[in-house]
Amino acid sequence: MSQNEDWIAVELLAVRDLTPTVREFRLSFPTRQIAAPGAHLTVRVSIGARLEERAYSVVNTTEDGDLLIAVKRLADGRGGSRHMWSLQPGAKLHATAPVSTFELGRHAPHYLLVAGGIGVTPLLPMARALARRGANLRMVYAAAQRDELAYGTELTALLGDRIETFVTAEGRRLDLAGEIAAAPPNSELYMCGPLRLMNAVRDEWLRQGRKASQLRFETFGASGHYATQPFTVRIPRLQREVRVEADRSMLSALTDAGIAVLSECRRGECGLCALDVIDVDAPIDHRDVFFSAEERQQTRRICACVSRVAGGCISIDTAWRGDPDLSAVEVLAGGH
Repeated sequence: MSQNEDWIAVELLAVRDLTPTVREFRLSFPTRQIAAPGAHLTVRVSIGARLEERAYSVVNTTEDGDLLIAVKRLADGRGGSRHMWSLQPGAKLHATAPVSTFELGRHAPHYLLVAGGIGVTPLLPMARALARRGANLRMVYAAAQRDELAYGTELTALLGDRIETFVTAEGRRLDLAGEIAAAPPNSELYMCGPLRLMNAVRDEWLRQGRKASQLRFETFGASGHYATQPFTVRIPRLQREVRVEADRSMLSALTDAGIAVLSECRRGECGLCALDVIDVDAPIDHRDVFFSAEERQQTRRICACVSRVAGGCISIDTAWRGDPDLSAVEVLAGGH
């Protein structure tokens, strides 16, 4: 369960393909919205007969006050990108106002921006803001193929030699240790990208003795260490069993089954949805950034919003200790 959100009726004005798998969407709101660098908005999407929510970074605000977001089409995702890519200009949808949870600091002597793939979206407005300020910065941007460098041309024009791209297919790999070592003391690092890259950045940043408070990141929950596949969740205390399909999160499957689970960020960052693991017969695919590497290895807890099991079955316990027949809706309303 998350806090109630105010949904706004918006119109899709235009779409633009940035790469073979990344499409930009221009959304018109009834009133002008303010989106700080790093802000995101949440959109309602249709997955079959269900309505779900997906968060997308705001890439830019147009002169007319419209908001631009970019969505990567994921073949093995949970269906949100497929829904967004099915929309045509003129489509009506519901979204929230922009929210700033990945905020850009103002007083660092140097900024290092690290983008991986579609993770460039929250960093692009940060790069614009820093360039306007005349701040000292360096940006590194990695992608599998050159034609997947969304906004690469704009960033090169904006930053010049302050940005460097790394394309895996061309044999160029990002040297994280070297980049972090070269950053001046008290630099701030801002990162968004796949889980493996983010974990590597965080581990190297701390290994070099940098302050955790000067590392800031945003996640997207589609990436993991294992292929996305269905699995089963058992809750012995409630004598319940819930099937989690490949296109669903564990959190949404449990909630729809009437099993109350607290949640907030739904991106694996806050840890509010963490559940106790009683037993599991397959690897846990930890896709969160809340638990430490040691905690992930212990497999005692799992963040239900983004993490999964690589097939098989997991037995868990929930924090709710009230009436086992009480639905999640009743818990939200404060029923006992």
